[in-house]
Amino acid sequence: MDSATEAFLAHRNLLFTVAYEMLGSAADAEDVLQETWLRWVGVDLDTVREQRAYLVRIATRQALARLRTLGRRKESYVGSWLPEPLLTTPDVAEDVELADSVSMAMLLVLETLTPTERAVFVLREVFDLAYDEIAGAVDKSEAAVRQIAHRARAHVAARRPRGVVSQAETRDALQAFQRAAETGDLQSLLDILAPDVVLLGDGGGVKQAVLRPVVGADKVARLLVAGLGRVAGTMSLGPAQVNGYPALIFRQDDEIDTVVAVRIDDGLITGLYAVRNPEKLSHMQRETTLRR
Repeated sequence: MDSATEAFLAHRNLLFTVAYEMLGSAADAEDVLQETWLRWVGVDLDTVREQRAYLVRIATRQALARLRTLGRRKESYVGSWLPEPLLTTPDVAEDVELADSVSMAMLLVLETLTPTERAVFVLREVFDLAYDEIAGAVDKSEAAVRQIAHRARAHVAARRPRGVVSQAETRDALQAFQRAAETGDLQSLLDILAPDVVLLGDGGGVKQAVLRPVVGADKVARLLVAGLGRVAGTMSLGPAQVNGYPALIFRQDDEIDTVVAVRIDDGLITGLYAVRNPEKLSHMQRETTLRR
């Protein structure tokens, strides 16, 4: 194996994770990997001081370009756009900071940043790159990157879940949600939903889903009870590890129909994210390895 290939493969999972956190799309992250490889094989390795940093810089630039394209696609997207869920390996859950950074709740917070803010935040807060390395990746001065990082941290801190949620807490909430969903018990659902809970559905115009956010425990609970009642007996419901945290998968005829992830604050579900768009479920067929 030549040196370029060896270096790329050694850092492939890291590069995918960088691109995925910047894009929220596994398909686009895979495209970024391909573009990174094509540029990497043309580099004179004798001029590269630190291969990991150089590869991350290439991937970041490609992801930034794609992020702007992705933004235009989202403008014409039917209904709410949700990140593409990943069936993650068990070791992702063991790395609390990594699991938090790829959780559905955090990826949706990152959606509220500008492309450059998102890149700087991800590279600094998740991957702990030095400011000078980030500056080279985003074509900004080191001083500008420090300001962007400060602004992005404040923005994320104001919108992220109020505390790091444990795997056990998420699992308990989902088990209660599953029991309520399977029995159609409205009160049990209301007991685990925060008063200001938000339900988002992503059908991509292909599968039926709520087109706008549904807000409020009573509205969300009644919608879920009515919807689940219509498919009772035709779907199976089971747990899975998605984006580093426990989630639920609805299957119909052994095919994945819907992936449901949650956001938890103070022991209650404040966010329900239901991904139904078939184009976004392909990475639920096999485990994805993420790395920092």
